[in-house]
Amino acid sequence: MAGADHKRSSPSLPVRLGISWLTNALVLGIVAAILGGVHVTGVGALLAAAAVFGVLNTMLKPLLKLVTFPLAILSLGVAWFFVSMLMLVLTRSIVGGFHVHGFGTLVKATLIVWVVNLVLDSVPGPWQLTRRRRK
Repeated sequence: MAGADHKRSSPSLPVRLGISWLTNALVLGIVAAILGGVHVTGVGALLAAAAVFGVLNTMLKPLLKLVTFPLAILSLGVAWFFVSMLMLVLTRSIVGGFHVHGFGTLVKATLIVWVVNLVLDSVPGPWQLTRRRRK
């Protein structure tokens, strides 16, 4: 019976990736809905942006955080905010239908992504299958 409990608490990799992808789409959709300077040309572009954003955050962001660690210490973590901003810049550069206009909009979008992720981390739901729970 313990094996059955383990399987329920640990979904397969495709399920975790799908949930992560849809969560990223939700977060980017919220950003586009709140900020007039963020435009998504359609659902396909939103899903593409969510996939690219997820891959960048999974593969590139940890490496950049490691490289910028000394700067993050000196700046009290502000350097990592710029790393997060870079993930959005790269996403908009790669995905043609995802646009973030202006530096101020980029800063606001990064803040919104951060706030929405904080909320999602604290509210129980399927998106927590792909995130570390804080307890």
